[in-house]
Amino acid sequence: MAQAAVQPYTVTSPDGVSIAVQEAGEPNGQPIIFIHGLLGSHLSWEKQVNSPELQRYRLITYDMRGHGVSDQPKRSDAYSDGRRWADDLAAVIEGSAAQQPVIVGWSLGAAVTTNYLAVYGDEKIAGAVYVGGVIELKPEQIVPHPRVYSGMASPDLKTHLDAEREFVGLCFATRPDAVTFHRLLANAAMASEDMQNAVHGMSLDAPKGLGGMQKPLLLIYGARDALVQVEPSYNRAKALNASVVAKFYPQSGHSPFLEEAERFNRDLAAFVDALVRR
Repeated sequence: MAQAAVQPYTVTSPDGVSIAVQEAGEPNGQPIIFIHGLLGSHLSWEKQVNSPELQRYRLITYDMRGHGVSDQPKRSDAYSDGRRWADDLAAVIEGSAAQQPVIVGWSLGAAVTTNYLAVYGDEKIAGAVYVGGVIELKPEQIVPHPRVYSGMASPDLKTHLDAEREFVGLCFATRPDAVTFHRLLANAAMASEDMQNAVHGMSLDAPKGLGGMQKPLLLIYGARDALVQVEPSYNRAKALNASVVAKFYPQSGHSPFLEEAERFNRDLAAFVDALVRR
């Protein structure tokens, strides 16, 4: 697969955090904004950014605060306050001048999308796709891994790195190739420790955000997800918003966009094209 040409730039969130943004694909195409998950970066989306099928779209990725090459503020409220993550997405939409983008949020990125919707509504977006989406940070919707999460918050470097490696492994029912997996591990090692300590307490207003959304919303879950409780999460999303549509990928874990990338890219293209025709 050929490597797509990527144009990097930065935008600044209202609280002064610099957010690294990257663009590929067709500059005049329908914009799609991809939001990675916990311990990821824009590199999580390489199978989308480099997909020949998706090159006709304007493909926008960014590193969330505390991740990748974006700023890593030290204050815990920079991560526990869900409004700040919502403001980052708003800054990306404004800074990129993307008109009616489709938002694709993976895992924590879905929660960020929900908080954006709660604060800003859906007027400036065309629709959204939640991938392995965190609907709410509640025990019945999240698979418990207390040892892993406590290890990620450990000040002991070995414990911390071992827990991050285990977390990244839990993202897959079938691991990607070694080069990709090790790159994802390096992503995780770059993530802010302050963020990892605070993000699990992030405020999240699903009833207002997801519940208030009027634009189309597609949920994609891997049936073998080891981090999110798929059925309870889908049921909660459906209870909040009866119009949501879901697809379940039988061979995937928490990362169907990597594990079943060709199907995911086809489904994403079909969803985007249906919105454009509306």
